[in-house]
Amino acid sequence: MNFDSLYYPYPSQRVAVYAQNGMVATSQHLAAQGGLDILKKGGNAIDAAIATAACLTVLEPTSNGIGSDAFALVWTNGELYGLNASGPSPQTLSLETVLKMGYKQMPKYGWIPVTVPGAPAGWAALSSRFGKIPFADCLKPAIEYAEKGYPLSPVLAKYWATSFATYSEALRGPEFANWFATFAPKGRAPVAGEIWNSPDHAQSLQLIAETKAEALYRGELAEKIDQFSRQFGGYLSKQDLENFSPQWVKPIKVRYRGYDVWEIPPNGQGLVTLLALNILDRFEFAERDTTETFHTQIEALKLAFADGKRYITDPEKMSVKIEDLLSKAYAEERSQLIKETASFPEAGKPTGSGTVYLAAADDSGNMVSYIQSNYMGFGSGLVVPGTGISLQNRGNNFSLDPAAANRLEPGKRTYHTIIPGFLTKDHGPIGSFGVMGGFMQPQGHLQVIMNTVDFHLNPQAAIDAPRWRWIGDRSIELEHSFPPHLAEALARRGHNVNMVLDPYGFGRGQIIWKDQKTGVLTGGTDSRTDGMVACW
Repeated sequence: MNFDSLYYPYPSQRVAVYAQNGMVATSQHLAAQGGLDILKKGGNAIDAAIATAACLTVLEPTSNGIGSDAFALVWTNGELYGLNASGPSPQTLSLETVLKMGYKQMPKYGWIPVTVPGAPAGWAALSSRFGKIPFADCLKPAIEYAEKGYPLSPVLAKYWATSFATYSEALRGPEFANWFATFAPKGRAPVAGEIWNSPDHAQSLQLIAETKAEALYRGELAEKIDQFSRQFGGYLSKQDLENFSPQWVKPIKVRYRGYDVWEIPPNGQGLVTLLALNILDRFEFAERDTTETFHTQIEALKLAFADGKRYITDPEKMSVKIEDLLSKAYAEERSQLIKETASFPEAGKPTGSGTVYLAAADDSGNMVSYIQSNYMGFGSGLVVPGTGISLQNRGNNFSLDPAAANRLEPGKRTYHTIIPGFLTKDHGPIGSFGVMGGFMQPQGHLQVIMNTVDFHLNPQAAIDAPRWRWIGDRSIELEHSFPPHLAEALARRGHNVNMVLDPYGFGRGQIIWKDQKTGVLTGGTDSRTDGMVACW
């Protein structure tokens, strides 16, 4: 891939990184180095991704943990594979149960939004199918960091302090005591440069390593989760854990400007990115920084989100076919709805039936796009005593509207925000990309792909470019470095524009591209976070 620009013409803290033997990019520098160490010890990109993911549960607990869900796209042996390691709701939790409690929408904290954690089973599945070295070896770096501790990096400390303030206000009751004991042992959030460790977390990772994750689903850790749940009237049980297994899925794609853009199929929201790109493929964009470009991007994304919010849920419960949503005819129909001024988005009717991201690549042609998350920072606020495991709150995305496609049902997987992305051309890999940040993720994917394909920015420049974010109706937020004259022009088009000083709400991404001729790897990691590209 040719890059017309080495830099984006706005302030950046980083430049693109080049290497040929191996590369790991993620939002925490020690985690990236942990993955690189596995590569240097003979592991492949899949092993490195597992090691990095396990490290991130320790090194960035503000975004993910052992109690997370995960998704992965893996390029190996000339094919792209998808893994859905997201867990379902408990079998004993129903819509009627929650409505009878008086809730109008799913709560954020406590036992009601807790779903089965899928990430550790995902690690084991990746290792079993594609790994090169023993699974237990992949978890050694994470175990060491959990046991011995590490100093907090600046952005991590910021998120930790924010979560501590939020949880101090929101978490009431003895079931939350262990969250504070684990993540605020001094009665406050640790600060940048301060060392934090979690021996319980280390022991849990050790059990997962020794049993290939069986301890979490059918062993000692499952028993502790079940006991904790029963003690406080929770719904997650050892039967829910026993019945879970991750699923290998067929990735979905659209053709955009001669490239194939790949995402995980629902219940992930990667479909939203593909819907928007399918619409945008019907337009021509001569330049990135024009009112017409940004307006058209935003309007296409709004239409895609409207469809996503109406239709995406557990794939076994979807009322429309993905191929109908991604048809060229439907994209053409939707593209006609984009006018000169901002619109209120509505879903169409096709005919026919808190997060961490990492990218890894090795010198054998393997590439991994991987993402895992607890949701809303630390998740539910529940930490299983004696384990260091913070349980996710993914169930918060369920609807309590009985008519909604994504309504709460027992044993159902919810609409999921976390999505890994992958790019290919002419049946060969270009590489892995991802942007973290809740419902910002498909918006970040769209902007990164267009920065790369339409505007020929290298990975670091594509990530660093100022971003926009649609937040609902005609309202958008623009990053502080967004050109003011374009912000004013968008306002004249009918967009409700808000300039935001804090860059962290606009997602945090990583990219690794591979030159199909030379095999040289090019990596970028977001200046909005602490991460790095580790390579050799």
